[in-house]
Amino acid sequence: MAWGDDWHFEESEKAMAFPCDSVLSDKAEAWYRAVSVDAPPDLVFRWLCQLRVAPYSYDWIDNWGRPSPRTLTEGIDRLAVGQSVMTLFELVSFEWGRHLTVRLKDTSVFPPIAMTYMALPDGWGGTRLLVKVLVEYSGWSDVLLRPWFARADLFMMKKQLLTLKGLSERQPALLGEPQSITS
Repeated sequence: MAWGDDWHFEESEKAMAFPCDSVLSDKAEAWYRAVSVDAPPDLVFRWLCQLRVAPYSYDWIDNWGRPSPRTLTEGIDRLAVGQSVMTLFELVSFEWGRHLTVRLKDTSVFPPIAMTYMALPDGWGGTRLLVKVLVEYSGWSDVLLRPWFARADLFMMKKQLLTLKGLSERQPALLGEPQSITS
C-alpha cells in the first residue's frame, strides 16, 4: 500500500465486506480511513447523516467558506436513495444506524468514486467509524491523479472524521430515533 491509502484501519476491518464493493468494478483501488469515537453508533450515524448538509472537512476549501453546522439538523437523518451528500455525491444505499454508501455524481473531472461510511459498535460502548473509498482510475486520471489523489483525500477525510468524532463525543445524549415524514 502507498502512503495515503490507509489511516488507522485494522487488518481485520479491511477483510470486511462493504456496500461500496458492489458499486464499482473489482479493478477499483481501495483506500481505508478509520477513527474510534467515544459515542454510541446511533449518534455517530446521525452525524454521518449531516454529510447531506456539509462536508465537515476544511470548510474554506470544500464548503465555499460556509461553516459546517455544529448541531444536528432536524430531519436530515430521513434518508432516501438518490439524495445529495456533500454536494458532489449521491446516496446509493444505507442501513439506518450502520452505514451510508455514496458515489460521485459527475465523473467528467474525477474518476468514478464510491465510498461507505460505517458506524460499528466497538464493544466498549463506543464506535469504530470506518470509511472505505473506492476509486476507478482509467486513462488520464490514472496518469495525472493516481500519484497524489489518495494523499489529498486523506488530508481532507482525516479532518472530516476527526470533526465528526469531536461533534459526536460532545453530544450530551442521543436525541431519539428519526421521525417519519408526514404531509
